[in-house]
Amino acid sequence: MLDGFFKLSDHGTDLRTEVTAGVTTFLTMAYIIFVNPSVLAVTGMDHGAVFVATCVSAALGTLIMGLYANYPVALAPGMGLNAYFSYGVVQGLGHPWEVALGAVFLSGVLFVILSVLPVRQAIVNAIPQSLKFAISAGIGLFLGIVALRNAGIVVPHPATMVALGDLTRPEAILACGGFALTVALASLRLTGAIILALLATAATGILTGVSPFEGIVSAPPSLAPTFLAMDVGAALQIGLVTIVFTFLFVDLFDTAGTLVGVAHRAGLLDERGRLPRLGKALLADSTASVMGAALGTSTVTSYIESAAGTSVGGRTGLTAVTVGVLFLLCIFFAPLAGSVPAYATAPALLFVACLMSRGLSELDWEDPTEYAPGVVTAIGMPLTFSIATGIGMGFITYTAIKILSGRARELGFIVPILALLFAAKFAFFPMG
Repeated sequence: MLDGFFKLSDHGTDLRTEVTAGVTTFLTMAYIIFVNPSVLAVTGMDHGAVFVATCVSAALGTLIMGLYANYPVALAPGMGLNAYFSYGVVQGLGHPWEVALGAVFLSGVLFVILSVLPVRQAIVNAIPQSLKFAISAGIGLFLGIVALRNAGIVVPHPATMVALGDLTRPEAILACGGFALTVALASLRLTGAIILALLATAATGILTGVSPFEGIVSAPPSLAPTFLAMDVGAALQIGLVTIVFTFLFVDLFDTAGTLVGVAHRAGLLDERGRLPRLGKALLADSTASVMGAALGTSTVTSYIESAAGTSVGGRTGLTAVTVGVLFLLCIFFAPLAGSVPAYATAPALLFVACLMSRGLSELDWEDPTEYAPGVVTAIGMPLTFSIATGIGMGFITYTAIKILSGRARELGFIVPILALLFAAKFAFFPMG
């Protein structure tokens, strides 16, 4: 039955290989069940409810990807977008978390619409590669400054904006040690390096009395504080259009890049280098974002960590189904998630920041009209503490430079339109 449904034989795989691949993928991304509640809790959202929402949305999204699209790709609330949700939209712009959830919900609905329309590929292809790479790197830099702030390594300063924190504090020392351990384990190619280092850092803090221990297993916390709490009406305000667009934009291109990358490593691309069943995969991802917002978490997206599973032979949706089941089982480990403080999740954030920042190396450093807007995009995100602002700065800069360089033909028509929209947003809704 499994062979017929997932076409295991056609893909040259078997049950044991697929399950092993699913466990491998889960271990590489399980850190999100500890990091996401920690990131979203700063908005005032209930930690336990977000934990359950994280596990359930990851499970449902991954199961849909496996059962509907038959891809070995796992989904969960995206890193970077959760930080933008908390530190950019809620703390930075002052919107209630319910409104931010409404924006995530609307972006998911728009993504669903794009997923069933034939224009999605045209939109993806119209955005310059340099800006795609820069956006990924910029989100990494944004995550980096969030991680350093959570660890107390970087603190606010009235004159210099930021300054070095007190590195003698136990939390800062543990965070630094946790990051070094994460990198060391990753360099040894140890499966689950991030989550192992995260748990080791938290355990050290508990044993030394820096933070309390809440337990390991219990009945799942109530989902009621966040379930269907999104304020869609408020999110429809004109000043929030950029926020909705940012969630949509990042999710769309992050998903497309992840699907292509994982499919390429798994040998799933066709003879023309195209993704089979792309529409189903995009629809699975976009549906997961809608469900995630309804449950009470930030944007759910495909994870590049899925490549860890394909590296050990995962080729079908059975790999994803395995991951989904494991995420569902995690809802019983809420006390353990509550025992992981911000200083223990900071190393994971910083390591993911390092991984994403490599996008800068993909820029065309021989063409200033490509790398200059890319750098502006990347540094704009952490320095303005807003992913949306960085994206807007990138589009405006890219358009202006291409026109002044006499290379307006390279723009197409979508990029200038987006640049004008961002310019209007900065002029009329600078804080929206």
